[in-house]
Amino acid sequence: MARFLITVWPLSGHVYPNLALATALRDRGHTVAFYTGARARAAIEREGFTYLPFKALDGEILEEIMAPGYLSAPTPWHRVRRQKAIYREWLVGTLPGQLVDLEEILRTWQPDAIICDPTMWGPILVLHEAFQAPVAVFSYTVGCLLPGRDVPPPGPGLPPPRNARDRLRAAAYGIAQHLATADIRRAANEIRRRYGLPPLRVTVTEHAGTMPLYLVTSVPELDYNRDDLPPNVHYVGPCLWSRPASEPPTWMDELPSDQPWVHVTEGTLHNQRPLLLWAAAQGLADLPVQVIMATGTHRRPEDLGLGPLAPNIHVKAWVSYPHLLPRTAVVVTAGGAGTVLATLQAGVPMVVVPTEWDKPENAQRVVESGAGLRLNPKRCTPTRLRSAVERILRDPSFRENAQRLARRFTQYGGPRRAAQLLEEMVI
Repeated sequence: MARFLITVWPLSGHVYPNLALATALRDRGHTVAFYTGARARAAIEREGFTYLPFKALDGEILEEIMAPGYLSAPTPWHRVRRQKAIYREWLVGTLPGQLVDLEEILRTWQPDAIICDPTMWGPILVLHEAFQAPVAVFSYTVGCLLPGRDVPPPGPGLPPPRNARDRLRAAAYGIAQHLATADIRRAANEIRRRYGLPPLRVTVTEHAGTMPLYLVTSVPELDYNRDDLPPNVHYVGPCLWSRPASEPPTWMDELPSDQPWVHVTEGTLHNQRPLLLWAAAQGLADLPVQVIMATGTHRRPEDLGLGPLAPNIHVKAWVSYPHLLPRTAVVVTAGGAGTVLATLQAGVPMVVVPTEWDKPENAQRVVESGAGLRLNPKRCTPTRLRSAVERILRDPSFRENAQRLARRFTQYGGPRRAAQLLEEMVI
């Protein structure tokens, strides 16, 4: 049996898919350890896995990302610069600490292979070549992160380049993005130089596609059915994990079952003004639906200033998706990968109001699949949000497309298939 080291940032959207994968590996007789930060320790040890903490790596960048107003800026240009500065510090500034910690783990814990968070670059950039460590990228995303002719450059959630105009727009955006991130590539290559490795001629994200195995927790139908990926890339379907909950909460059984349920969530990291929750509380009030909002355990519902709530609006800190989603008609979400994949696995359509990071990309994929609508957060008024929810409730094609994707998900195997591919890599 093999020993697998999972290197992952201690954010729930990153850790939970890896817990699903780790459980599948353990069920097949393998040993799994997690290298991550203290935020994830309780969940990892509760599930019986070895926790190897950040030591040399200072995880303060995560505290900055999760702090209220972390992307606040007076203008969109300042906001982009702020996001890029955080992005650089997160991906490159943490590399020296990552590598010190991981070199020690390679010596002491001696894994047979590393399963790598695609945004934790140490194994991809250095360890695979400098230490001959087999590395598998485990991408917990709605679409594959590798660039190619079939997909637009990441960022604003552009549609796939189907015609000359789209290809020109994608090319222009890609060139601008490449120039804007040149300093990140230079900094990454400086790290490689310290280990005697040649400089990369491509981005680190593209270089990740040269690892022995690249797993994507999605399906081609959510990734524009692209056919430009190398053979080491495998779609495995969603790898979902949720907190154990043996019985549905009593409040759920007390809600009227003769009205559609609408779930509203901004995700586990949202610390900004509760725009989506507020718009839903106002726009869906007194409609013939039951609205279940989740604020996230990092925020107290009473602190969000949602005002007096209509009788059909129910605000909770956390809800169990295995119990809630099968009874839900529509999900309204900011578009985090975990929520999007869990919602579609349940065959539920959605309204996506994407904010930052990968959420615009996720929203566009949902729209292209026919399983939901995308609403610009700057135009997310109560009236527009209500109209979007009513349209999905009225048009059965959205649910039919979500259910079609749910059926496709089951054909890919999820964590079991991912574990099988990892086994084959180390044999």
